[in-house]
Amino acid sequence: MTETASATAIVDSAVERPHALRRQIGRPPGRSPAASRNLAGYAFLAPWLIGFTVFTAGPLLASLYLSFTNYALIGDFEFVGLANYVRMFTQDPRYINSVLVTLTYVLVSVPLQLAFALLLAVALNRPLRGIGLYRALYYLPSLLGASVAVAVMWRQLFGRGGVFNTVVESMTGLEDLPSWVNDPSTALLTLILLRVWQFGAPMVIFLAGLRQIPQELYEAARVDGASKWRQFISITLPMLSPVIFFNVVMQVIGAFQAFLPAYIVSGGTGGPSDSTMFYTLYIYQVGFNYFDMGYASALAWVLLLMIAGSTAILFWSSRYWVHYRD
Repeated sequence: MTETASATAIVDSAVERPHALRRQIGRPPGRSPAASRNLAGYAFLAPWLIGFTVFTAGPLLASLYLSFTNYALIGDFEFVGLANYVRMFTQDPRYINSVLVTLTYVLVSVPLQLAFALLLAVALNRPLRGIGLYRALYYLPSLLGASVAVAVMWRQLFGRGGVFNTVVESMTGLEDLPSWVNDPSTALLTLILLRVWQFGAPMVIFLAGLRQIPQELYEAARVDGASKWRQFISITLPMLSPVIFFNVVMQVIGAFQAFLPAYIVSGGTGGPSDSTMFYTLYIYQVGFNYFDMGYASALAWVLLLMIAGSTAILFWSSRYWVHYRD
């Protein structure tokens, strides 16, 4: 028995030794398996970390430093402290105008866009024949996005002699209608309509949210005699409030950063009479027309704070109107 046990131990040791040797060869001395796995993870993350540092974090910190300097793109830096921010809030009427124009654009375009998107989502959330085709057609404008071609088309559409004026003249008999994009009282309105027209993305998100609402709630409401409007107010909106909140946050952030439509429609001037001078367009003019990179960096950081503050207010208010099932 003793000889048999000894032979078994020798065989087990011989079988186990190659595995132990392989583990020792594959791992450097003094490094645990967890450390090796972490090192492999960091190696896979390295390209993203390098790209984030070089193209995002680095320029972000550089712009923060530039906001405290007088830098004209060509020449030396001159540290001026808070002078750019003092100038912004006390000596620059165009800054105040750009803030008012941007806030008007955000506060008007976002509710209209989301209301229109929700209306269409409710209409398209029905088991009708060919409903998939209709959904694709309504989503098509969002595939184009805020591109140069769309902005140019919009300028032609609402210009003097454009399609909009032609239709209005044929229906009302009016003549010599103005160019809506060149009138200070209506130029911003045309950009708001362009934003509303790009309702496809929030519409699809609303559709996904509507399909998650239990149908049993509507059946119980119908049994109790609730009208369609009461069902919408008491069931659809509360159950859809998390999706509405998501769309509001994303569209507010996007509206604050709107640039291309105002640039194309106004020809890069923010006109007429600075009526389409979006905040982002003003940053562009200060930085690349006047080459005042220090002041442009200060403007950009204030925009970042405006977006962060607006998002914080939305998150704070969500506790009062956003309802989750759990």
